[in-house]
Amino acid sequence: MADIKFDRKNLYREETITDLKVGTIQRLTPIKVDGTKDQSRPHLFVGQTQLLSQSGPVPVSSRIEAETLEEAIRLFPETMQKAVERLVDEVKQLQREQMGRIVVPGQTPGGPKIIT
Repeated sequence: MADIKFDRKNLYREETITDLKVGTIQRLTPIKVDGTKDQSRPHLFVGQTQLLSQSGPVPVSSRIEAETLEEAIRLFPETMQKAVERLVDEVKQLQREQMGRIVVPGQTPGGPKIIT
């Protein structure tokens, strides 16, 4: 098993902010290994929401390029919309790839059939 270790130079304290309707914003505060705030690194903000699909909820998340919580709240709708658009584009690309595959009768999935 691989040696699993925390990156002691990349620690963050996580705080979740929500409106209980649309989604959440995680504010990640950089900290030192002793738990004190690391003033040399900026806060990070990550927005999260869900889309409802026929298969159930689909989580959507994206980093919000903001310096303050107020700015993150203001940018949340635009950031989530862009994340949804990227997700839809990825799904469409996967569908195109699936449709482009040639199905050969009698061929086993995952590779060519060996004929002896």
